[in-house]
Amino acid sequence: MAVTKIWTIGYERVGVPDFVAALKAAKIKTLIDVREIANSRRAGYSKNGLAASLDTAGIAYVHLRPLGTPKTGREAARKGDAKTMRRIFEAKLVEPASQLALAEAADLAKAGRACLMCLEHDWRDCHRTIVAEHLAADFGLTAVNLSPEPA
Repeated sequence: MAVTKIWTIGYERVGVPDFVAALKAAKIKTLIDVREIANSRRAGYSKNGLAASLDTAGIAYVHLRPLGTPKTGREAARKGDAKTMRRIFEAKLVEPASQLALAEAADLAKAGRACLMCLEHDWRDCHRTIVAEHLAADFGLTAVNLSPEPA
């Protein structure tokens, strides 16, 4: 059986054109937004605007809110408390809605090249790594981390 991959990406350091270019270069077919709240202060990264930009590039957009970090986890992350963020987020991932969203993400990855998206550039400091770890353990997916850079 072939190994199925799941890509991850953060938009923190780049504008939408460079972000989309990185997805296209990796031949991503579906972007999975794993932010709890799909809004951003960064131009073009709120749900509707991002979905429109991706559609123009031929990339599907899916928002899996149950795979987003709860507010208390985001607050811990902003304070640099990764251990507390992980504890809070791991507790959320056992909830039925999160389990269904993990299964949906795995199905999307198995159907074509899919990529988890969140804000943080460094995947090691982002909850999407925890999502990818669960996808590896529960569904046999292998994570590939993209690091887009400004042109």
